[in-house]
Amino acid sequence: MTTTDTTRAPPRIALTPGEPAGIGPDLCVRLAQQAHAAELVALCDPALLRERAAALGLALSLEPLQPAAAPAPQAPGSLRVDPVARLRTPAVPGRLDTRNAGYVVETLTAACQGCRSGRYAAVVTAPVHKGVINDAGLAFTGHTELFAEQCGARPVMLLAAPGLKVALATTHLPLRDVSAALSRQGISDVLQTLLADLPRRFGIARPRIAVCGLNPHAGEGGHLGREEIEIIVPVLERFRAAGADVRGPLPADTAFLPPLLADTDVVLAMYHDQGLPVLKHLGFGHAVNVTLGLPIIRTSVDHGTALDLAGTGRADPGSLAAALEMAVEMAAREAGAKTRGAEA
Repeated sequence: MTTTDTTRAPPRIALTPGEPAGIGPDLCVRLAQQAHAAELVALCDPALLRERAAALGLALSLEPLQPAAAPAPQAPGSLRVDPVARLRTPAVPGRLDTRNAGYVVETLTAACQGCRSGRYAAVVTAPVHKGVINDAGLAFTGHTELFAEQCGARPVMLLAAPGLKVALATTHLPLRDVSAALSRQGISDVLQTLLADLPRRFGIARPRIAVCGLNPHAGEGGHLGREEIEIIVPVLERFRAAGADVRGPLPADTAFLPPLLADTDVVLAMYHDQGLPVLKHLGFGHAVNVTLGLPIIRTSVDHGTALDLAGTGRADPGSLAAALEMAVEMAAREAGAKTRGAEA
């Protein structure tokens, strides 16, 4: 069960079920079977949740959102719904349909707008299927990029598991494009976001950041690539001179050794598959995807749509539950900061 400060009103959290043919609706239905110290509001077509609950053999009471009412902790077996969009065609578990791609994007847009307006304290997202959205003719790279565009922000993708946080300098790029995407300004922006948001979102007062090199052995003095010498090192030297605790560039094959991680708050990897395989090996199914650098709180699962598990009852809601718990903690921290600011 998610817990938070009982002296404050529980936060109202937007929940997007993601790809309707995937496990996202299953996870939302199963999450609603437990009590939570937050009001969960599913932004979706209510028919989707009713159908999936019936397929899973789970009782679920769907209640319309009452925006003017104070948020109330969620009772087991119930879920608030904000029907911001309707499916274009009934969703069949495991079977993608491009006709529902626009519906998925509409739910995400509504969740982002709701957070920006203050209707929701945070948004927790279930997995989407990028391929079917692109096949429908919609330009879509991922949640991170969509929310960044809507907020006019430069995001940083961070995944958190017990004992390890990994941030990314680049996100969803083909490997051959990574080197060209790295720049001094880009890495500087990522580090600046980490130094600002780790205290704000996680309560880490002085972040300790380990930075990976791009190349094997961190370039081996330029013999295996010059990105470290020409791009990464100058940025790190400037941040260290300003007093930031940034180490590296470190060879990625040793950056995740336990003795190094014991003295590190976050590892900054240069590309997606440099850092995330380690994190998912450590905590898959219970890790949380966090988008930093946004004016809103957004957390998500660490896995995909798992089409083969949709509607079977075998999907594990652990990562979505962890994402909700982290969103509630972040919302409580932000509410506390606003209260202290108002009292100052």
